[in-house]
Amino acid sequence: DTNTITPQQLINIRPVIASIKEFFGSSQLSQFMDQTNPLAELTNKRRLSALGPGGLTRERAGMEVRDVHYSHYGRMCPIETPEGPNIGLINSLSSFAKVNRFGFIETPYRRVDPETGKVTPRIDYLTADEEDNYVVAQANAKLSDDGSFLDDSIVLRFR
Repeated sequence: DTNTITPQQLINIRPVIASIKEFFGSSQLSQFMDQTNPLAELTNKRRLSALGPGGLTRERAGMEVRDVHYSHYGRMCPIETPEGPNIGLINSLSSFAKVNRFGFIETPYRRVDPETGKVTPRIDYLTADEEDNYVVAQANAKLSDDGSFLDDSIVLRFR
């Protein structure tokens, strides 16, 4: 009788579930999300990996790949990386970093008015390539209430 039939009687769900688990569990980049608490879930979602298809292997990754690069500044946290064979290969996004529509990681910078030399409230998100076109001060440079640099000399970096 078609009125009393249920979907469970038509389809055996176990092969479907097995196929889905095999599909999502077969990649090196796929893992079950840590849902212990909301913070653990958020940390898991912000994790970056250099391993997997098209990436590196633990055995072939040298120190120059694992070390902190200047382009990581504001984009990847240099502290939050696992110990052991994955050190430097698995990182996390920095607090204010975001991924743009092209998949590049951007970090926020405040502009300095070239005429007054004061830091403005305007925030620009830059990729590592865009950042190379500017002189960048450290985020911990001391500022007055009006945006002027307090120290006579400040640490800068430029490409």
